[in-house]
Amino acid sequence: MKKSLLSAVALTAMVAFSGTAWADIIVGVGGPLTGPNAAFGAQLQKGAEQAAADINAAGGINGEKIKIVLGDDVSDAKQGVSVANKFVADGVKYVIGHFNSGVSIPASDVYAENGILQITPASTNPKFTERGMWNTFRTCGRDDQQGAVAGKYIAEKFKGVKVAVVHDKTPYGQGLADETKKAMNGLGVKEVIYEGITPGEKDYSALIAKMKEAGVGIVYYGGLHTEAGLILRQMADQGVKAPMMSGDGITSNELASIAGDAVNGTLMTFPPDPRNNPNAKDVVKKFRDAGFEPEAYTLYSYAALQIIADAAKAAGSTDAEKVAETMKAKGPFTTVIGSIGFDAKGDITRPDYVMYTWKKGPDGKYSYFEN
Repeated sequence: MKKSLLSAVALTAMVAFSGTAWADIIVGVGGPLTGPNAAFGAQLQKGAEQAAADINAAGGINGEKIKIVLGDDVSDAKQGVSVANKFVADGVKYVIGHFNSGVSIPASDVYAENGILQITPASTNPKFTERGMWNTFRTCGRDDQQGAVAGKYIAEKFKGVKVAVVHDKTPYGQGLADETKKAMNGLGVKEVIYEGITPGEKDYSALIAKMKEAGVGIVYYGGLHTEAGLILRQMADQGVKAPMMSGDGITSNELASIAGDAVNGTLMTFPPDPRNNPNAKDVVKKFRDAGFEPEAYTLYSYAALQIIADAAKAAGSTDAEKVAETMKAKGPFTTVIGSIGFDAKGDITRPDYVMYTWKKGPDGKYSYFEN
């Protein structure tokens, strides 16, 4: 009887140990799953979920399957920290997210303290990777790279035109606007208006009246598509014909839904459309067959999980710190958005912003097309 009991205890211990050793790898996806920026949250979620399904179907990571858990930060920094703490409690090893730089930055501190690797598909503020932390990575570029492209374009294509620089006072929006301002100022172009708006406002008539009075010929906006669309519509209503230029924060077809015909001619910086990358052909088809258009950051999110999986295989470990070291040392990694390598800060080594114009496509609907 004693021998049988001992054997049962030993067997239970072995099963328990085995369950721990081969448990799911829990990956958190943090972003605005609800609220005005939910379109971007859906991109992060769908991209990571499809990548997890594809990686699991191919055998997982070092024999272990990926489990996705979601955290809705509603684009709010405090809620983002709450999501980060929830992920810690959930046993998350890796986080894909967040969307907003103002959320990613404070959340990254929680992740660093708890041994969690974070890779954002969308947060572009330089501060995210400039603090010397072991765990911060991104598959997108940075505002200083994006702003340099925008500032140069304004200086070269809008010579002698009065420029308004407007931002939404967030780390992303103001950061991008300031980098663009810095670049164009360095090329001899000085803005006539520099102002911040409050996200969530509905009436921008006072700002637009000021633009009209100043004779503004182009508006640079640092912020997201929700406010950009309203400003465009209200500019058209007040007879301000100046085009708007903005960054990756307006890369959503929802912009056209908000702005209507006023979106026509809007300029935007974003990397070359990853949907056109040959590496993405099969994955793009899967998304479209499922009724989801993988625009903007969808494939950047998919690529983030691809990189984690490949780095873990190369490291022979799923330990987050070892994977982080491998991500910096063993790249570039083949992904749906192309070959991605990382520098010592966790930034990609191939920034590649180009200019797009919003206009009607062959289907008669407004969208963005590379210049």
